[in-house]
Amino acid sequence: MLLSYLPVLIIVGFVTFLVLVVFFINSFLSPKNPYKDKLSPWECGMEPIGSDADTGRFKVHFFIIAILFIVFDAETLYLFPWAVVLKHLGMAAFVEMFIFIAILLVGFVYAWAKGALEWV
Repeated sequence: MLLSYLPVLIIVGFVTFLVLVVFFINSFLSPKNPYKDKLSPWECGMEPIGSDADTGRFKVHFFIIAILFIVFDAETLYLFPWAVVLKHLGMAAFVEMFIFIAILLVGFVYAWAKGALEWV
């Protein structure tokens, strides 16, 4: 039984070895020129100065938009396989998909009401 996993273990070992070799070669061949400006923190093309940079706070609005996009995009991927096999699934699957879409719409309306989609 364990012998059937041998090809997988060989591939995992080879990939691990290859990654280690690439990192090792990179550590010797890559240019190393650290200087003050290169090592300073940089965010969105702006210098981190001011009261927000001192406290470490920054607006996370872009990240909220990105997370909402990923959630709704990933959830709508369930619509495609459902649409392909809808004839075979019947009316129960049709109703269940509308319940699923309604739950997505409730989440979208909630995010919109909370102002998560406003660019300020």
